[in-house]
Amino acid sequence: MPDRVSLEVVAELDRASAVLHPVRLAILEAASRPVSATEIGERLGLPRQRIHYHLRKLARSGFVRRAGRRRKRNMIEQRYVAAARGFLLAPSLLGPVAADWRGIGDAASPAYLLALCAQIQADLLRLEPAADAGSGRTAVVSIKSQFRFDSADRREAFAASLREAVVGVIARFTSPYARPDGSPARGEAYRLVLGCYPFAPEPPVPR
Repeated sequence: MPDRVSLEVVAELDRASAVLHPVRLAILEAASRPVSATEIGERLGLPRQRIHYHLRKLARSGFVRRAGRRRKRNMIEQRYVAAARGFLLAPSLLGPVAADWRGIGDAASPAYLLALCAQIQADLLRLEPAADAGSGRTAVVSIKSQFRFDSADRREAFAASLREAVVGVIARFTSPYARPDGSPARGEAYRLVLGCYPFAPEPPVPR
């Protein structure tokens, strides 16, 4: 069986509507490994006929694919597996009402950062087809870290130091984005977005 892709982007409204159904999402989760409709039905507590109906919808939209057959008693069961390990809904699905950071005045708000995240997704999705068609992969830099602040003063000092360090690195290693007349300057265009936000840690998974 061919390896599944790590991430598949859903950018079409008909495909999004096909997958955004509680039963179909549960089926996709169950199909993280090759599994039959009978096995999925037993896991979800649903009739096999109902699982078959939703599997056909998912298969027609490319979310699951055939993954061989197996004999069970006097029957030969078709097995299925999810087409990808994870799926992402593209921001472009919302068209003109999608999040736009330029329309949010408070740059320190969660809404502003959420809109910037949508911009990052849109930027990367525009790049991926070109990267696939060309030679080599798209060069990106990703940094993820988790930490805690003991006080608001430490948090504010961290933010000030981080801004100073980032501005200094940009000044040392990059070229201006645009010429004085507003036209594009030399070099490949990059966008840098840094976000630091409080989060509620997920509870540990029981073992």
